[in-house]
Formats: sequence, structure tokens, C-alpha cells
Amino acid sequence: MSATKVALVTAGSRGVGAAVARVLARDAHMRVAINYHSDVAAANALIQELAKLSPLPQTSDPSFIALKGDMGSREDISRVVADTVHAFGRLDVVVSNAGWTRMTNFMNLDEADNDGDWDRCFQINVKSHFHLFHAARPYLDATEGAFVATASVAGVKPSGSSLPYAVTKAALIHLVRSLAMIAAPKIRVNSVAPGVLLTDWGRQFSEVKLRSVQEQNALKRFATPEDVADQVRFLATSPSVTGQNIIIDAGFSL
Repeated sequence: MSATKVALVTAGSRGVGAAVARVLARDAHMRVAINYHSDVAAANALIQELAKLSPLPQTSDPSFIALKGDMGSREDISRVVADTVHAFGRLDVVVSNAGWTRMTNFMNLDEADNDGDWDRCFQINVKSHFHLFHAARPYLDATEGAFVATASVAGVKPSGSSLPYAVTKAALIHLVRSLAMIAAPKIRVNSVAPGVLLTDWGRQFSEVKLRSVQEQNALKRFATPEDVADQVRFLATSPSVTGQNIIIDAGFSL
């Protein structure tokens, strides 16, 4: 089994996930499995990019692979983890990046009264992270690895794309703290909580809403996917941090 560390990044073909994959491949010298839901072209393009960025020696065995899977399906989650370990022989870092929302008016209680939204948000924003951790735990235990989940500033400060989204992101942050206790001393479990980022996800907000958020941000700018990726790398490699939630929001939550 190669001593080179291995990371699995879910929802990793675009946005924050892709930025994390680049940092782990280039700066942390890791082999990386990218999970994607449907955009195979973006996933394959990222795999080719990672191969060029990586300082790892080129061999006949690939250092980067793309794995299709729906993080809303426990069966798919288990398969993606198993396929990563089968391809690379180990698993050191899992970046659990899946998330879901339906844009509504956060301040409108009637718009939040949708059982489908609540169920889907709990499934993707909470349960999928638990299922992924459960599937990966034996392998992370063996390597004394790290699990990093993508939460949101909406889970810290009531705000965001919808009430179900904010509540389930808060639940995810508490899940992370709970898993950190359960998984210690071998596995470190942390989360990052980005504010609005100008990714495909963030650009679902109206221009008026984006300008308002930027004005509320103490730094008068938006955080970037690369800012988030740098913090993920820190949490993935630091041996002494667990149970923490790092907010990356350009001062929105102050």
C-alpha cells in the first residue's frame, strides 16, 4: 500500500469541492478521489487538471479518479468509499461537501412550511454526512485520518437560502462536534462554515441580495472557494484540531 495519503472529496467536481481537491493535490501532495453527482465532463476535466497540478511522480496507476454517486443514497455512499479504498488502498481524509437547498425567503414562515424541503435538507445536509462518516470510519481509524464537513454560516447566524437549510446546517455543526467525541482519539472531525461564495450555488441569489450581503460583510468583499479550501487543508493535516467549526464569511456573522 502506497504511503501517499488519499482524500475523498464528495460533490467535488465544481465550486468549493473542486477548490479543495486542487489544494489537497497540489499543496498536500495527496491522491484524490472526486465524487460527482451528474456532471461527468466537469469531473473528468478536474481529474486532468489535478494530474498537471500534482507534484507526485507520474506512474501507470492513476493518482486521481472520478466516482459517480448520489450522496442522498446510502448505498451510493458506501460504494464510493469502497471504490476509493479499492483504487488507492487506503483513505486518510474525507471532505464531506454535499449540500442541498431550495431558495425561499428566509423571513417568510409560510414559504418554510414545506415538508419536502425539510426532508430533503435533513437527508442531504445532515444524514448524508453521518452515513459518509459511518462508511469511512474503519479506514480513517486505520490511518488516524480526518473528516471535514462543509456546513454554512447559515448554521451559525440565522440567515441563508431557506429556514430548513439554516436549521439543518446548524444540526450538521452539532453532528460534527458529536462525531469528534465519538471518533477520538484516532479520527479528527471538523467543519467549515462558508458565507456566501460567488459559485454557481451563491449566484442563485439575486444581485440585490448579493450586494446586500457584501455590504453586511465586515471586509466588504466575499470569501472565495480558495479561502475555504485553505481551511479544509489545514483541518485535514493538523494533528491537534478536532470538534471545531471554522467560519469563513468575510465578517458576515460579526
